[in-house]
Amino acid sequence: MAWILLILAGLLEVAWAFTMKLSNGFTKINYSFITIASLVISLIMLSISMRTIPLGTAYTIWTGIGALGAFVVGILFLGESATPMRMLAAVLIVSGLLLMKLSSS
Repeated sequence: MAWILLILAGLLEVAWAFTMKLSNGFTKINYSFITIASLVISLIMLSISMRTIPLGTAYTIWTGIGALGAFVVGILFLGESATPMRMLAAVLIVSGLLLMKLSSS
């Protein structure tokens, strides 16, 4: 259950990062509200998952999902570039996440 909560928390981190971009500096109220709600729920889920998952592992997985997810969302929805160097960086993030997961078992 803790891992499911952690993954959902990471996905919500992607949501709040994306909606924060769409909020245009918190000037668009609807996106601002979604940003804050997503952030709070993400942090709550992260804290619950850390009851059983070690801090270093949980935080690394949470931020990794957020970083990778924001990268993908930026490419798919915001027209950001997908250069070979950026793609390599994404592969390295995924590799780090897998190693962190395997090391915590």
